[in-house]
Amino acid sequence: MKDELLARRCQALKLVLSDVDGVMTDGTILLFADGEEAKAFHVRDGYGIALAHAAGLKTGVVSGRRSPSVERRAAELKMAVVRLGVSDKRAAIIEIRAELGLGPEEIAYIGDDLNDLPAFAEVGLTATPADAPFEVKNQAFMVTEARGGQGCVREFLEAILRARGDWEKVLLGRGITLG
Repeated sequence: MKDELLARRCQALKLVLSDVDGVMTDGTILLFADGEEAKAFHVRDGYGIALAHAAGLKTGVVSGRRSPSVERRAAELKMAVVRLGVSDKRAAIIEIRAELGLGPEEIAYIGDDLNDLPAFAEVGLTATPADAPFEVKNQAFMVTEARGGQGCVREFLEAILRARGDWEKVLLGRGITLG
């Protein structure tokens, strides 16, 4: 039953948004004496984003923090939406929907903490990493097996592509055949 519901929700998707700290990263923020910071991103998440783009989905990030590291990673991944320093993620999602002319059912969002819950109410499909707090897991449609920063975005995107019937087609388009 949940697989059927996932498939229905995925068919309408046009945009997949992600929080950054605790989702695309493990939540660790390295602060250096010169004021710079560093974050570690999982390479499989990046490849998952490339596969989503190949299937015609747009991607983006919505984060409470401003970070040159995130700006650079989003640019490398050719993400369509980059919203940093966001204090109200719900309002940001509503603005993104209006700017892109999308309905809630056309957007998916993966977030890991309590400040992501208002955003969950504005999209058609939600997910959270395995190490998210109980309250967030309880509200998310999908809880990934992967923890934040350990490939949870890839897992979410792969589930979407499989539910849409795009997974093997996208892989074949990249010269990858499954045994």
